[in-house]
Amino acid sequence: MKATGIIRRIDELGRIVVPKEIRRVLRIREGDPIEIFTDKDGEIILKKYSPIGELGSFAQEYVEAAAQILGCGVCVCDRDQIIAVAGIPKKELLGKPLHKELEEAINDREAILAKKGEKKYVKILGNGDNEYSGQVVQTIISEGDAIGAVILLSKDENMPIGVTEQKAAVIAAKFLGKQMEG
Repeated sequence: MKATGIIRRIDELGRIVVPKEIRRVLRIREGDPIEIFTDKDGEIILKKYSPIGELGSFAQEYVEAAAQILGCGVCVCDRDQIIAVAGIPKKELLGKPLHKELEEAINDREAILAKKGEKKYVKILGNGDNEYSGQVVQTIISEGDAIGAVILLSKDENMPIGVTEQKAAVIAAKFLGKQMEG
């Protein structure tokens, strides 16, 4: 654990304020769920909860099958980072934070089918250094909340991403959303 040097008091209702600086660094927004852990030494650990993160191994199996069939890169992300990758080297995307453009697309529940240079095209990673010739982004919705996205990516301009890939992303997003509800 890393000490921050910040000390807060618990109020009469048992609440504690997480400082703005920590919320910004950890990308915790108002309304985000926080998971609470305790250990035998009396420590309380707060962790940002990712509902789709619970599907991590399942999502990984899904993207591997989809990438093999579709012949393009397939990813699943929660609202903060990429949690499953196939068809693209994992080191490029897995565990990396999302770019604000992608976060906004997820929050706005956008469905994107775009080629590089088009207005709808969004950057995927926070550092913005990802270059793909085409993309599909389909928001995963569970119990009415946008919890992540299925992303299909192509680096090959000779193999454009189109309506078939978009439909595959819609199916995957609906399926994963239903899995979270059940």
